[in-house]
Amino acid sequence: MARNDERRSALADAGIRVLAEEGARGLTHRAVDTIAGTPRGTASNYFPTRDDLISALVDRIEERLTPDPGTIPARESRPPNKALFADYLRDVVRRLSIDPHVSLALFELRLEATRKPTVATALGAWRQRAFRDDVVFNAATGLPGGRTEIALLHYAIDGLMLDHLTVPLDTGLTIDAAVNEFVERILK
Repeated sequence: MARNDERRSALADAGIRVLAEEGARGLTHRAVDTIAGTPRGTASNYFPTRDDLISALVDRIEERLTPDPGTIPARESRPPNKALFADYLRDVVRRLSIDPHVSLALFELRLEATRKPTVATALGAWRQRAFRDDVVFNAATGLPGGRTEIALLHYAIDGLMLDHLTVPLDTGLTIDAAVNEFVERILK
């Protein structure tokens, strides 16, 4: 059977929504078909096993969170400083915030990875690529901070997004202000 890439993406997007709304236990082929509005069995035709489905969700989340290649040259032309790095982090937060289902599904997958080695493998490989890409980008553009600072900022952004998307603390800090504080305090 020939695979339709648009249908595959739509099914993966539906899976992301199911995962975000129902958690890992609610992620079934039938639930994906229901959300996607496709006939029963469509999701299992594209993703025969649950591991195949989860792998497709990881791939789709990576696609949806990858920065627009058009934004990179604009950043590379600016002088490397904390303001540029803060703008880069704001872009990360913006991409994580565009569709909360994507970020919530990512958090669900991270929790599922603690129980399922196959999920840990798929998700871990993507997260390592993203971290490596951030370190390479930082070095290539001359931005301040090395591997440790990038790791600390990943941890900070993960916590910020988890707080923002779940039960937020009432701190009086906007997301933008929090990003500025992360940059100031970590990139001394």
